Amino acid sequence: MKRSEINKALKELEAMCARHCCYLPPFCAFTPEDWQHKGHEYDEIRDCMLGWDITDYGLGDFDRIGFSLITIRNGNRKMAGRYPKVYAEKLLYLKEGQYAPNHFHWYKTEDIINRGGGNVLIRVYNSLPDEEIDYESDVTVHTDGRCRTVPAGTRIRLTPGESIHIRQYLYHDFAVEEGSGPVLLGEVSQCNDDNTDNRFNPPVGRFPEIEEDEPPYRLLCNEYPAAK
Repeated sequence: MKRSEINKALKELEAMCARHCCYLPPFCAFTPEDWQHKGHEYDEIRDCMLGWDITDYGLGDFDRIGFSLITIRNGNRKMAGRYPKVYAEKLLYLKEGQYAPNHFHWYKTEDIINRGGGNVLIRVYNSLPDEEIDYESDVTVHTDGRCRTVPAGTRIRLTPGESIHIRQYLYHDFAVEEGSGPVLLGEVSQCNDDNTDNRFNPPVGRFPEIEEDEPPYRLLCNEYPAAK
């Protein structure tokens, strides 16, 4: 992705948060210049990969496959003694036409919440013992205190305020319902580790390769300089 595309996407997410009165923590306003002077008191942000994020799944087609997000809080299972949080929280922003590919998580369970905007469609499948997609068996889903069983591949529609629980090994993908407008999603989960806890099917990447065509508006969560 071009840095200019990333800057535009992050500003759109920032504006969407403001539109829905979703206030961000102070570190989300740190500039790249600010980060050059932040000491070890901010190591939790570095080590737990808090802050701004973007994914095009390594496919270079962000407007069709990808979205922007912010990790607000997170622990670190590899450094649990130092960061004992067992939970994480994110905000995700998807526009119409964008898609998050099919995947499950080995470790974390999560709730995906529609925080405002349009509607999101989340498709669900069970997984097989060999971790492939089960296209046959019915899926039990939990949405806002309601438990029900749906056919494999059902798209669960979440309007603003609604949520779905995603258990471990449950395949899911999601996209914005056509004609409903961009969506601000919340995610509440166990500790998040995007380097090791995503099983995409078919396989894709996670972080984009960046072409530096203009200065960064904000540093991404994998770009922070070490404390001096």
